[in-house]
Amino acid sequence: MKLRELAHSRTGDKGNTLNISVICYDAQHYDHLRTVLTPERVKAHLRDVVRGDVVRHELPAIAAFNFVLGNALGGGVTRSLALDAHGKSLSSALMDLDVEAPAS
Repeated sequence: MKLRELAHSRTGDKGNTLNISVICYDAQHYDHLRTVLTPERVKAHLRDVVRGDVVRHELPAIAAFNFVLGNALGGGVTRSLALDAHGKSLSSALMDLDVEAPAS
């Protein structure tokens, strides 16, 4: 199943760092996504763009995660030659990640 079936996302940027939040539609899926949506898996999925570390911050009270992706914007918004210098489309790319379905 696609991650977008369990969660939605928002993005933000500062310099050459992008953050992507992943917010569960249903709080019952938080623990499942905590297991399958690791920083390593996110970095592997976005490997063509993310050149730095990926750090996951857990927000269980709101059933969400914030992934901070270093060196992900081609030098930063004002320096990048990328069509999407802000990296907003990367949240859609992350939502396309195949994840295991949660147990019933």
